[in-house]
Amino acid sequence: MDNLFALNIIHRPELSPEYAERALGGRKDVRDESLDIFLFQQSAAHENGLKTTIQITYASLFSDKIVEIAKEHHGIYGDEIGLSLLGLPCKQFREKYKTEDFCIWMFDEETKKQIVDDCFSLFFEKFGFYPESTGSYFLDAFTINYIKKKYPSVKCAVATCWEEGPKAYHTCNNSWYTFMDGGPWNPWIPSKVNSHCPASGKEDDSGIVAIPHLSRDLMACFDGNGSNFGTHPQNVLRGMIYYKDGDSVEYPYLYNLIDEYRHLAKYNDGYCYNMMFVGPGWLNRAGRWEAPYELLAKSYRDGMKYYGKLKKEGKCVDMTMSEFADFYRERHPDYRRGECALWKDILYGSDKEYFWYADPALRCCLDFNQGGAMIDLRPYIARIPQETGIGTDSVWDASYPYLIQANYRAGYFTHYAGAGTVKSCKVHYHGQSADLCLCRTMASFRRTEGGVEITADPVTVLLDGLAIVIRSVFFFEDGTGKVLTRREIVNDLHGEEVEFEEYFTGGFGTTEYQPDMTKLTLGVGKEEFPFTYHGKKLSGKGTAHVSIPDVYTRVEMGGEADLCEVEEGIAFSPVYHLRASKKITKGAFETWLRLQREN
Repeated sequence: MDNLFALNIIHRPELSPEYAERALGGRKDVRDESLDIFLFQQSAAHENGLKTTIQITYASLFSDKIVEIAKEHHGIYGDEIGLSLLGLPCKQFREKYKTEDFCIWMFDEETKKQIVDDCFSLFFEKFGFYPESTGSYFLDAFTINYIKKKYPSVKCAVATCWEEGPKAYHTCNNSWYTFMDGGPWNPWIPSKVNSHCPASGKEDDSGIVAIPHLSRDLMACFDGNGSNFGTHPQNVLRGMIYYKDGDSVEYPYLYNLIDEYRHLAKYNDGYCYNMMFVGPGWLNRAGRWEAPYELLAKSYRDGMKYYGKLKKEGKCVDMTMSEFADFYRERHPDYRRGECALWKDILYGSDKEYFWYADPALRCCLDFNQGGAMIDLRPYIARIPQETGIGTDSVWDASYPYLIQANYRAGYFTHYAGAGTVKSCKVHYHGQSADLCLCRTMASFRRTEGGVEITADPVTVLLDGLAIVIRSVFFFEDGTGKVLTRREIVNDLHGEEVEFEEYFTGGFGTTEYQPDMTKLTLGVGKEEFPFTYHGKKLSGKGTAHVSIPDVYTRVEMGGEADLCEVEEGIAFSPVYHLRASKKITKGAFETWLRLQREN
């Protein structure tokens, strides 16, 4: 089936609703209302001919009524009964584990195993079988590997919440210690080593298919607070992205966002995915601070109505989580094949355009509002063996480290020249220079043998009266960690010589603050020097490279260059620079960037 739009609708009944347990102490009226909300959500789906996955929480397993409802809906509607590792806080949990913590990835390893066994055994006691799906806001590799070994029936899990890093922290008044930034935005098969990384092959396959906690706007969420931009209708209300039409309230952005996900079939061999996962806490009778209950309920019904309409028109296939896992594995036999999204601005009406790419070797974002500049880069090929939780070096930060991140570590537009992490190209002629970061353009997509090719519309750079028309082409080799870049001169320069300087300005980390860089080694060819914050440069023939032990990564840049160069930053500007340059009068300048794992 071409252009297959796969949909997961996930509901979780919570007797201790999200955020309410600590604030309201598990009051009976809150529990009753939460059950009513779950039934409302189920009804909204079923009325539109849609089946759901019911993710039973630990607290809800103590309710015979919820267990009975789940069995009934499984029998009547074909809903899947799964097990959520969210919704842990309740009287029974606190008494058993003597803690106020509730995020499974933040516990020590032994407690993680205890909680998993506790939840799964209680689930089996209530239903007589083990679930085929589970999930949390984040599941680390340790927990996924343990679940799959002990409970092999599990084939699908909610495993991360896309771009929940410092931006989410800041918009929660610096109180939301759940950093899990840097993973895929779409379904993937997690690596056994790090759950953010897509598996590189069968030996690295954790045995499950992972889905994100929410389907988010791949531009607005990356640039701003993700809690405002998702196919979770209450996120759209929180972002105030709606308008009044008489007595009615309309939110075309919600439908545009769903349609943008449908559009991704164009870049992924005719397949696209979306999910809706809304906890009952978002639909309580008191309303949220963003909207009254009536609007919350209307938006939820309308969202389900739109999915139902797409299904009736043959444009959407609703699946349970385990059904989707089977479908995904059948559709993705090649582990190395990259997941792609050429994402346009659907919120502000601009011509801004991002290209997202993820495969087992890297995750990357190109910004065509900046000429195709690379503004995010994560070295999945490093398979960083990250541990998270109490007793580890990273209690709460589960993010996958970046090498480039233009929002946390600036980009081209920074008050201190050259301080921001970004990959782009400078053009030099007669002592004047221009950076392609200043050239807005749009792009086209083409899948080719072994990868994908992104071609930017030509841009014109004017230097000392000379107009230079440049077309940039980017080729991502599936699963290799290699990105090829070609800067083509489109017009006739009548013999005038211009210099192209491809550059990579990098850092590493998971927040705005740069860890110590003195373990880095920079080099060109066989010559190297350790990073000392003194602004030292080295140039010559051969490949420019940097080794970053803290993130198990080696970055190399080379190609048809006359000269390659590396430069260390200073303490005020803690970055490193790789450069490759060439003078030409016509034709193209080709370079490559390669990521490798380095122990």
